[in-house]
Amino acid sequence: MRTKPEMMGQLRPAFSELNLSEGFEFDTEIVTNEIKEDCKSLLLSNEQLTTLMKDMDGAIRNGLRKDTNPSSIVKCYVTYVQDLPNGTERGKFLALDLGGTNFRVLLIELGENNYFHMDSEIFKVPTHIQTGKGSELFDHIAKCLAEFIKKHNLDSKKALPLGFTFSFPLRQVGLTKGYLNSWTKGFNCSGVVDEDVVRLLKEAIKRRKGLNLRLTAVLNDATGTLMSCAHKTRFSNNCFVGLIIGTGCNACYVEKVENAELFDGDKSKPHVIVNTEWGAFGDDGKLDAVRTKYDREIDEDSLNPGQQRFEKMISGMYMGEIVRLAIVDLANQNKLFEGRLSEKMKTKGAFGTSFVSDIEGDKANYKETLKVLNEMGINDPSLVDCANVRYICECVSRRSAHLVSAGLATLLNKMDEKSVTIGVDGSVYRFHPYFHKLMVEKTKQLTKSDIKFDLMLSEDGSGRGAALVAAVAVRDELPSMTNGFSAI
Repeated sequence: MRTKPEMMGQLRPAFSELNLSEGFEFDTEIVTNEIKEDCKSLLLSNEQLTTLMKDMDGAIRNGLRKDTNPSSIVKCYVTYVQDLPNGTERGKFLALDLGGTNFRVLLIELGENNYFHMDSEIFKVPTHIQTGKGSELFDHIAKCLAEFIKKHNLDSKKALPLGFTFSFPLRQVGLTKGYLNSWTKGFNCSGVVDEDVVRLLKEAIKRRKGLNLRLTAVLNDATGTLMSCAHKTRFSNNCFVGLIIGTGCNACYVEKVENAELFDGDKSKPHVIVNTEWGAFGDDGKLDAVRTKYDREIDEDSLNPGQQRFEKMISGMYMGEIVRLAIVDLANQNKLFEGRLSEKMKTKGAFGTSFVSDIEGDKANYKETLKVLNEMGINDPSLVDCANVRYICECVSRRSAHLVSAGLATLLNKMDEKSVTIGVDGSVYRFHPYFHKLMVEKTKQLTKSDIKFDLMLSEDGSGRGAALVAAVAVRDELPSMTNGFSAI
């Protein structure tokens, strides 16, 4: 990494003459008017967000109803999870968390006096497996499961309960049965869409031989996040929303059983968690008024054009690419870098979303901005260039946060509970320096005034949550221990 003087030497005189101090605050005054004008399409008014909320609410209600679900864009899949952790869960539980280029295997032990211990290991999903045969994907998972079990000397005589977090659009027909609706996040394995992913995993485990596991639940990462935070807030028992803002974007929430018309489970319990799969919102054109040319280009060049349009405007898989497309477009108009671009900046996917967080988290003389631009092959940016690039990043990330806030406010207003904890996980929420603040401010503006909410960062939600769902499923084999959802 270059020292500060070396970096300053790369800048045109206007930058070094300013004698900026450490810990400077970003000044939008030096952002050029033409950049501000071109970025206006990335700024959303409350009026636009309120319109989106009305459309989102309608899509969710259509997804819940039996007669309109088949044509609904937001599918609102029933998860069959009806009980939260209550502290009586005991034993060892495995969890498998698949939702991106890495997947994790976790071992959780729950005991008396709030005892909690967790071991976990990360495994990669090679690129050729992500787009290969489905059987190869599940064989790879089973192989890694076997390695983890051997490494931790787990007793194979007794079947270990296993919770499976499968963070792709899943149509569930039971707690241990779910059909993949479509691949997202760059995956495109053959022979899996419209198949029961639990059956495919069980078959792969059987092929490995020697693995003694009892698959007790399949869920997605949003449900896992809700369950993980519900375990931490079990005394207040008000965690009713799980939210993911990472490689993908999705939300689940607690719904009244009578409103979930497709639910055919235990109706003696009043509530069930619904997995909205709201990433598909706008696939019917409802987002067209706020989509930019950059959004359209990303969609057209993706593995799933026309699908997951809401997610593509928000999530970490696409945020950096939106910024890159804007930078290239504006540079080609001679509004950035005097029209000069590096080959790397012209390369699809080269500008990672982590760069957006780095640039916006800059605290010293655009040090991180310079570092990122140097890495992208832009070696002589001016002060104004740096300010313009940061402004572009801010517009893209702010739009992302505001879109998520509109979705979250839609759920909060629909549930109309007066105190709600929202469990949140995902790399964008976790690592972007201002995402939490942006969300809190905008969600407050869009939510009914008498609703109070807290955003709680989930600790390893999707993995820990899967083990907790498995633990609750085992606990619920003893009916006297169930508790359901006490509020709402």
